Amino acid sequence: MILFAIGRTTFAIAASAVDEIRSLDGLVSCSMSSAYRSLRKVKFTFERNKKNYLVVDANLHFHTPPTQATRILVLRNSSVAVLVDSIDRMCELTAVRKLPQAFSGEERQWYRGLTVVEDKLIPVVNPQAFLSKAESAVALSEIAAHVAEEAKAITAKGAVSA
Repeated sequence: MILFAIGRTTFAIAASAVDEIRSLDGLVSCSMSSAYRSLRKVKFTFERNKKNYLVVDANLHFHTPPTQATRILVLRNSSVAVLVDSIDRMCELTAVRKLPQAFSGEERQWYRGLTVVEDKLIPVVNPQAFLSKAESAVALSEIAAHVAEEAKAITAKGAVSA
């Protein structure tokens, strides 16, 4: 597991769910105008190996106050990455326990369960909960449409000034 922090809260995610941990270099700010409320948490994109990635702000995903992100977790087999404050460390977990009934609503999708590391209770994140495949497809098509619009505007401006 990879332990990471958002604000003062530590989370765990399966190391096998993360393809890369990277800096914030190369992020491009974006704003989703989609009717999908869940896409408002996509704040940045970046390109790697000719593939566009959507960067989810973990604060918006988990409904926590804004913090200072320093790293991105690029999720494996996905076009999604997650903005986090810091990486604590990697560790091996002995068990992931089921979520108690007190977790209801969105939290039941956010987390696979709970674990204990050094006497500290830590939620284990469900990587598929950041963005569904359908949400990713909508967001990527919005970005492609926006890029095409910008290219068209630049071409039209060049034709006018020539």
